[in-house]
Amino acid sequence: MKDAGGIVNQAVSGWQLNIINNLRSGFPFTPALGFNWSRDGNTSAPDRVSFVPGRTLHGIYLRKPEQWVDPTAFVLPPAGTYGNAGRNILIGPGLANVDVSIFKTTRLSEGRNLQLRAEIFNILNHANFGIPSPIMLTNTGATAAAAGVITSTAGTSRQIQLGAKLNF
Repeated sequence: MKDAGGIVNQAVSGWQLNIINNLRSGFPFTPALGFNWSRDGNTSAPDRVSFVPGRTLHGIYLRKPEQWVDPTAFVLPPAGTYGNAGRNILIGPGLANVDVSIFKTTRLSEGRNLQLRAEIFNILNHANFGIPSPIMLTNTGATAAAAGVITSTAGTSRQIQLGAKLNF
C-alpha cells in the first residue's frame, strides 16, 4: 500500500493479529482412598483402591462433569493391604483455549506512535474443567459422595481487555 494516499494508508496499515491456541490432553490422576486403609502409618500418600474383579479401564469413563469416571469400578482392597489400581491410571478432562489480540499502530510523528489494542482471552468462552475428585470410597466401602465428580474449572470465562499505548 505504499502508493496509497495518507489517510487510506493510515487506515489500512499497521494492523497486527495474534492468536494463541492452547490445547492439552487431560492430567492423570490416581483413584484413591481418603484414609489409611493399609495401616502403614503414611498419611501423606493416600492408599489406592482395587478394581472390581473383572473390571478394567475400558468403559470406566463417563466424561461428564457430574460424573467423569464410574466409581463403582473400584472396591476396598483387603484390610492392611495396598490396592491394585496403578498410579495415574485415570485421565482428567483436557483443556482448550484460544486467545486473540488485534493491534492497530498509527504513526503520529517522528519517533511517536499510538497503538490501540483489543485482547480477548478465551474468545470461544469454552468451559475447561478441573480434575475430578480422586477419592472413590469411604472407609465402609461405600462410594464417596464426590467420587469422580468435577467440582472446579481451570482457567476463566471470556475476558476482554481494551487499551491504548503511546510510544515515544
